Amino acid sequence: MEGKGSGIANFVEGAQPYIAMISLQFGYAGMNIITKVALNRGMSHYVLVTYRQAFATIVLAPFAFFFERKVRPKISFRLFVQIFLLGLLGPVIDQNFYYAGLKLTSPTFSCAMSNMLPAMTFILALLCRMEKLEMKKVRCQAKVVGTMVTVGGAILMTLYKGIHPFQTTYQHWLKASILLLFANLSWAFFFILQAITLKNYTAHLSLTTLVCFLGTLQSMAVTFVMENKASVWSVGWDMNLLAAVYAGIVSSSIAYYVQGMIMQKRGPVFVTAFTPMIMIIVAIMATFMLADNIYLGRVVGGVVMVVGLYLVLWGKYRDYKENEGMKEEAAIVEPVKLEKKKRKLATVVEEEEEEEEEEETTSTSLNDIEMQRNDTTSNVDNNNVTKLPCPPPPPIIVV
Repeated sequence: MEGKGSGIANFVEGAQPYIAMISLQFGYAGMNIITKVALNRGMSHYVLVTYRQAFATIVLAPFAFFFERKVRPKISFRLFVQIFLLGLLGPVIDQNFYYAGLKLTSPTFSCAMSNMLPAMTFILALLCRMEKLEMKKVRCQAKVVGTMVTVGGAILMTLYKGIHPFQTTYQHWLKASILLLFANLSWAFFFILQAITLKNYTAHLSLTTLVCFLGTLQSMAVTFVMENKASVWSVGWDMNLLAAVYAGIVSSSIAYYVQGMIMQKRGPVFVTAFTPMIMIIVAIMATFMLADNIYLGRVVGGVVMVVGLYLVLWGKYRDYKENEGMKEEAAIVEPVKLEKKKRKLATVVEEEEEEEEEEETTSTSLNDIEMQRNDTTSNVDNNNVTKLPCPPPPPIIVV
């Protein structure tokens, strides 16, 4: 019974990262649908990003203050620069470019373009030496092929859906593609930098709060520059407020924190490998909520991307198992090496003690021999000494 219980516990523990990442994809999918409605109603994407980060900061700050006040490390200048760049790459650049592209196209198209994120992250991870590419191993081949298949599925889904180059929507489609491409590139840099920052700043909640807070200040500055009307800041009890609150709580605060936790154990490539799932979820949701049409290219592209996603996840799973095996082997080998070192040290100590005892014994023997020699010499000298006769007393003369 204990074996079955431990087996179930290990299975649940191993499945937690997958369940968490799949749940996040549903959260991102909902954000795409709600945000598209808010943008269509005329909400500025600059204001939406600012409110999103503000709500995320308000929600996270109390938890970070109370739960991590004793474990929060000090912030050096270099660490502050990294957190500042995280706020610039994620909340400001990525979200503004993504919302601008989403406003020009559909949620399904935007999510399809986001499927390039795993490939970009994988390439950046290779350049930063966070991933090892050993093409002789099957798991590395699976990751490379899976990444290429995922990108191919995204391209197939994007192009093979009825858009013709001479249609009036082609200019919007091209502009949106460029905006979404830059958004994904910024998002990939965000994941790489987040993985690097988490090695030095291990307080996940505090890091997420700081990123959202700095992102709020930066987004506010960008909004003041890009939007000249004060009326853009007004938000009522409508879909605009829901989009900001939902995106801030689900897609920023919860997503940043969960992704950081999983990224520390599995790496940035594992986190971004689930991105293609958003497109499939959004395609189904948009069909019912936004009356979006389903094309054959989307279905075929979705199937191709699922295959690519499976290959990447299988390769990452083999990586994880190999690393765990190396850790277990190290955990077994290290005590053995330590025991051998102890035995060797004990042997050396015993040999030194034996040598010291031998030296003491030899020294004692030499001292005894020397004493015997001295006694013998003393006896010989005493025997050879001749006794001289005592001189006679002087004669007494009588006058």
